[in-house]
Amino acid sequence: MNESDRPLPPPESAPTGRRSFLDWLLGFSAFGTAAAILYPVVHFVFPPPRPRGRDKGAVLAAQTSELAPGSGKVFPLGTRPAILVHTPDGKWRAFSAKCTHLSCTVTYRQDMDMIWCPCHDGHFDLTGKNVSGPPPRPLPEYSVVVKGEDVYVTEEAQRG
Repeated sequence: MNESDRPLPPPESAPTGRRSFLDWLLGFSAFGTAAAILYPVVHFVFPPPRPRGRDKGAVLAAQTSELAPGSGKVFPLGTRPAILVHTPDGKWRAFSAKCTHLSCTVTYRQDMDMIWCPCHDGHFDLTGKNVSGPPPRPLPEYSVVVKGEDVYVTEEAQRG
């Protein structure tokens, strides 16, 4: 047997071939599939802690100097958003800030003197009544108490 008939040993620094690339790709896909299956199972068995809000009582929503007449503010009421409105005639009103259509967060529009849902252009007047757009019901209203400079909102709805 001649020297030229012997097979050459593979080089030590051979470039990555198609087969090794496909092996890597298959392993990565298997890992991704396993993670996609295990992630929800683990979160079902060990759920993440939920944010704790107060069940009852009053929440300090704002200071009277914070909101001029004809303005509004979205604030957390327990674990839900609420909106506090200082009406142009000087009254304080508070409502759930979740639109009754698809639960988008509503805001106060000073230019229209209305509460407005930006998702589907729903409008509520300053009593929480739905006046235009797709919202089917008025906003739930909350009680407002002003003590000195502090404006408190209770978490129990007056009407729904």
